[in-house]
Amino acid sequence: MFKQARQNRIFQDIITQIQDAILRGELRAGDKLPPERKLKETFCTSRGTLREALRVLEQKGLIEIRTGVNGGAIVNTVTMQKVSESLDLLIRSQRVSLKDLAQFREDIEGIVTGLAARVATAEDVNNLKGILQQQQTNIEGGIENWDCFISSDNDFHMAIAGIARNPLYESILTTVHDNIDKYYNQFLAKNEDIMRENYRDMCAILDAIEKKDPEKAQYVAKNHVRRFTEFMETKQDDTINRSKQ
Repeated sequence: MFKQARQNRIFQDIITQIQDAILRGELRAGDKLPPERKLKETFCTSRGTLREALRVLEQKGLIEIRTGVNGGAIVNTVTMQKVSESLDLLIRSQRVSLKDLAQFREDIEGIVTGLAARVATAEDVNNLKGILQQQQTNIEGGIENWDCFISSDNDFHMAIAGIARNPLYESILTTVHDNIDKYYNQFLAKNEDIMRENYRDMCAILDAIEKKDPEKAQYVAKNHVRRFTEFMETKQDDTINRSKQ
């Protein structure tokens, strides 16, 4: 299964070989990797390099390192949750710039909304209408309902991701929307005009989905992300300018 690691990049090559064996199904959930001594001989590496590579694989969620008599490196089940963890940490730590996050969201949410418009059922549409009714109630309550407004907005986007019926898109967007509030808190101005404009966009998206117009749905979704990013970029620029004064 494994071969001697390339000495010019031995650390990364060990990680790649084991990772590929898991992803190809040669190593299945619950399987134990060969003993450390055997892996050292196979890869022609030191104990320190091997252990560091195994720790990286454990951080990725691909293996679990157990201690004791029955210990060793055990292969984990690869789930959507594990796949999205790295993205989760990246967004949560805000190491992704507002511009890069917006570009990513614009592309992904446009595609997903277009897919939703193609396959949405009457039940799906009614569910979206129910979320918008809650949004309208939030807006009528004014800025005091800001947190509820953001929560309903998240519900609307995630409902659309569910309608598209692609678990990979849904997993990625769940990760994004579970962590995007940090960007909203820092860069999005809290006012009723923003709430009303967001509601109008949601209504336009729902209308395109209900009419099964994927091109219009994709256009409206992408334009929505783009304009609200511009709002946040304006506040970001104002914050930077004030800090320089």
